[in-house]
Order: sequence, then C-alpha cells, then structure tokens
Amino acid sequence: MSERPSAAAVGFTAFAGVMLIIVGVFQAIAGFSAILEDKVYVVGQEYVFTADVTTWGWIHLLIGSLLVAAGVGVFYGSVLARTVGVIMAGLSAVANFAFLLGWNQPIWSILIIALDVAIIWALTMHGRDIAEAQPKA
Repeated sequence: MSERPSAAAVGFTAFAGVMLIIVGVFQAIAGFSAILEDKVYVVGQEYVFTADVTTWGWIHLLIGSLLVAAGVGVFYGSVLARTVGVIMAGLSAVANFAFLLGWNQPIWSILIIALDVAIIWALTMHGRDIAEAQPKA
C-alpha cells in the first residue's frame, strides 16, 4: 500500500511547474525584445561575458522555450521534464548572472535567479509528488 504525498509536497511541485512556465515566458519576452529591437537594452561596462544584444536575445529565447516545455511536462509527472527543468533553471540562473554583469538590468536578473533557485529546490525535493498524487486508471 503506497502512501499518498502531502498536499504541501504536491503544491511545491505545482509551484515549480507554474514558475517554470512563467520564468520561461519572461525569458522569451526578454529574448524577443532583444532580437526585435536591440536598442532596448543599454550596454553597461565591458565584462568577460559580453556578447551582441541579439545573441543574448536568442539565448534567452531558447532557454525560455525549453523552460515552458519543461513546466508543462512537470504537470504530467514526467521525470524527463523535471530533469530538463532543473538543468534549464540552472542554465537560466547562469545566463541571468552573465546578463546581470554586462547590462543595466540588475533587479530583473536577480529576480529571475531567485525564481530559478526556488524552481530547482521544488523539483529536486518534491518533483515526483505530483505524479504520485494523480489518480491511477
């Protein structure tokens, strides 16, 4: 007889799925704005992680798309989606750290990094709980 996961554990997993989708949309919006209008972002000081604004736009768009796909997969209880979600949230945090240094968007980058950390925590601690909470056919 298997024990049902707690509502809090399922809630944390649902939180991670929703946050993956929201952060992914945020990343995609940042990417689109950088691709379509490269004057949106003001280049700050020159750092090691400098790149063309359009390049950063494509990076953020790709990360955002994968985050949204992983977020949807989390609600289906997919182990692959949770794994991709953790990896992509980690890459998102690294990309936003690099974005933080070279561009004048520090609050945005810090917010996304904090959300990425919360996503990684929720997926690694409670990731399987949403699959176990779904009714079996």
